[in-house]
Amino acid sequence: MKHEEANKEIGGTGANGQRGRGAEGQRGKRVGGNSKIQNVQSPAPNPKPVVPNTQSPVPNLDNWLEIGKIVSPQGLSGELKVYPVSDFPERFEVPGKRWLLRLDGTEPQPIELLTGRYISNKNLYVIKLAGVETCDQAEALRGCKLMVPVSDRPQLAEDEYHVLDLIGLEVFMQASGELVGTVIDIIPAGNDLLEVKFHESFATDKGQMTNDKEQMTNDKKQKTVLIPFVEAIAPVVDLKSNRIEITPPPGLLEINN
Repeated sequence: MKHEEANKEIGGTGANGQRGRGAEGQRGKRVGGNSKIQNVQSPAPNPKPVVPNTQSPVPNLDNWLEIGKIVSPQGLSGELKVYPVSDFPERFEVPGKRWLLRLDGTEPQPIELLTGRYISNKNLYVIKLAGVETCDQAEALRGCKLMVPVSDRPQLAEDEYHVLDLIGLEVFMQASGELVGTVIDIIPAGNDLLEVKFHESFATDKGQMTNDKEQMTNDKKQKTVLIPFVEAIAPVVDLKSNRIEITPPPGLLEINN
């Protein structure tokens, strides 16, 4: 799957028949992230030092995807280390327009990416932004987020999905049609995992029903399960119908319960 956090992305089926991890998110079959990145001719203004303001209004990021977070300066020339939450390397390697959300910002501001390179052993990118020339200027951006508009999502191949398109889908047992629950998150792992919140009517321990049915129902409302997003277990993903059909092996739905 591919992820971008907005804010994420998920992928499709690899050569081994499994949906791989992608990123606006990680690499593999993609869940959502990059479209073509427009180059910018004029550099952005020099960044101002960031002074956190706890009274600042919470920014509305419904129309934005987070692609990375600045974690620290790199060297003395204004380069920045960025932790990616996107599986699309072009987000950090292809020069062009990005948006910067400052710690005290209410909305992302445009800035130009000049260069970028990947450090594989640290899962970090080192990037250079226009107007950031010194270590002090880079330090002032620590904790800031790099963003792109939601509309700037790449075209995906068949059997690839954006994370944002999977969140909120209802999950059904393929054999019985029974509603299991709703996808509330995508967890990165060797294979991406769907975090599914059980529907209150779904009882995974039907053979162990107690007399206290009300207590059992209340417990189920708070529980989730992790389901591997692989072809064998989630063979049907129907975005138009807002549903995923699963064929879990025995015991899977009780593992995290």
